[in-house]
Amino acid sequence: MPIYGTRPEAIKMAPIVIALQEAPDFECVVAVTGQHREMLDQVNELFGIVPDHDLNILQQGQTLSAIMTRTIDGLDKLFAESKPDAVIVQGDTTTSTAAAIAAFYHGIPVVHAEAGLRSGNLLSPFPEEANRKITSQIASLHLAPTSTSKANLLAEGVTEADVVITGNTVIDALLTTVNKHIPFTDPQLEELAASGRKVLLVTTHRRENQGDAMRGMGRALARIADAEPELTIVLPAHRNPVVREAVLPAIEGKGNVIVTEPLSYGEFTRMLSVSHVVLTDSGGVQEEAPSLGKPVLVMRENTERPEAVHAGTVALIGTDEERIFKEVDRLLHDQDHFDAMANAVNPYGDGLAAERTVAAVRELLGVGSRIGEFVSS
Repeated sequence: MPIYGTRPEAIKMAPIVIALQEAPDFECVVAVTGQHREMLDQVNELFGIVPDHDLNILQQGQTLSAIMTRTIDGLDKLFAESKPDAVIVQGDTTTSTAAAIAAFYHGIPVVHAEAGLRSGNLLSPFPEEANRKITSQIASLHLAPTSTSKANLLAEGVTEADVVITGNTVIDALLTTVNKHIPFTDPQLEELAASGRKVLLVTTHRRENQGDAMRGMGRALARIADAEPELTIVLPAHRNPVVREAVLPAIEGKGNVIVTEPLSYGEFTRMLSVSHVVLTDSGGVQEEAPSLGKPVLVMRENTERPEAVHAGTVALIGTDEERIFKEVDRLLHDQDHFDAMANAVNPYGDGLAAERTVAAVRELLGVGSRIGEFVSS
């Protein structure tokens, strides 16, 4: 039983679900919590996944505690009825941790996909760092995306035999989706893609950046827009009103700034492919953009995904307004620096993570054996 509830989980779980559905020796029963709603449904539709169970927990203004308690309560009833042989959770959301706890209470083995990511700061990113550490204490099988993630788990006392390096399924999903050349629903974006103009793609939503840091991001974007009239800034605005109220006022009315509603996953992968530089505080984008040869500037003080930083395709720049402006300016005008970051190294996966996941689950349940682990390029 794969269990997920948010758009990022859905993207990374989709290849696993499809691989399980195609495996003749498994019955794959999909459960979603609905921690996200519209964005979750869009991803399921894109990959042709119809959940067997939907807890539909989403409530207006829901707190982390409410998500946790509603998820555990709903899964408690579901597990009592369906009795899965194992559950698979993904990443570090409140859904994944709640599902792991509920499964543990029922004596059901937990498989943790994207296990072992660590920032080293329990409060950043919040609550993700705590969520993934808690899930690691419960999981029976840890699917580490990279050797760095495996090393993190071993350092915390996880038994090596319980860890498999699979690569990250986000690369499986990305490689499948980007080749579909999905059309933009916003005609401005379709026109932009055809124009050949340089694009700065921006995403921001991180809880710890809300407030003054995000207002500074907005001011930095306004300065970039004024200084670079030949550049187009594309900002798919997160629906959280706290995010919008902080970022949007500074860039309102700028002719070379396009603010859109959140893009569907298919549209977002296409926008990644036509962008020149990516500016983000997201986790998943740090994995996706380097696979397409896009330099990534990360507006955070730390990252649980250090592999691309070490490879040189991702740079941590923090949230200071002046630093954001200068780092973007450098990438736009220093060709050697741009070329050094744009090398399409892929430290996160090779498109076979879902296949390795299914093989590892077979071994966990005593009906097969693992296949060769992912080795980073």
